Amino acid sequence: MSNKPTLFTSLSPALLHLYDASNSVVVIIDVLRATSTIATALFNGARSVIPVDSVSRCMEIGRQIEGITAGERDGKIAEGLEYGNSPFEYPREFVAGKTLVLTTTNGTRLLHMALEKGAREIVTGSFPNLSAVCDHLLEMKQNVILGCAAWKDRVNIEDTLFAGAVINQVKEHFTINCDSSHLAEVMYEKAKKDLFGFLKKNDASHYHRLMNFELEKDIRYCLTQDGANVLPIYMEGKLVVK
Repeated sequence: MSNKPTLFTSLSPALLHLYDASNSVVVIIDVLRATSTIATALFNGARSVIPVDSVSRCMEIGRQIEGITAGERDGKIAEGLEYGNSPFEYPREFVAGKTLVLTTTNGTRLLHMALEKGAREIVTGSFPNLSAVCDHLLEMKQNVILGCAAWKDRVNIEDTLFAGAVINQVKEHFTINCDSSHLAEVMYEKAKKDLFGFLKKNDASHYHRLMNFELEKDIRYCLTQDGANVLPIYMEGKLVVK
């Protein structure tokens, strides 16, 4: 019997109940764009990011703490909020020392689900902080669930690719008896030379959604490794840099 920790991939929030979160580090993955934006804001000096699941809660907390209220619904800035979900909205000169209160269609919702399921630890992952995530998982030596935020519970390509990228780097250190993980890694192997081209060629739905909003720059940034290489970890209601 191997005494390595286990690694599973949940390809959609609708599948999270199949895995034992209470005994695992859960990596929240929402590549386009929530977890890429969280890493970027923290990398650029934000004090913390408070993930909330509703726009009204976002506005309420924002007022209480004089934070930056931000978020999207269906890829556009949510009504009533000041800022959206683009990493380019959070340069150092704007975000340093501030708290960002963020709500998104998929990523922040999944984080709250993982909390309800008693996750041992929650971190967020995206290509801009891929190395930090992998280093942390190797250091912790705990069971892992790679949780893809997907799109309204439907599996998506980019979050699956990120799960595959993590697996590709850490697999020697885990017992992986999980077809979702194997699928993710096979897809990443096929895509890794040109992730943007892979999304385009395979008609990824979220690629089209963001391209329709003229957000190619966002997509390319969110698929680039280690541009914001910090580890956002969830502590006492906030994501902070580990």
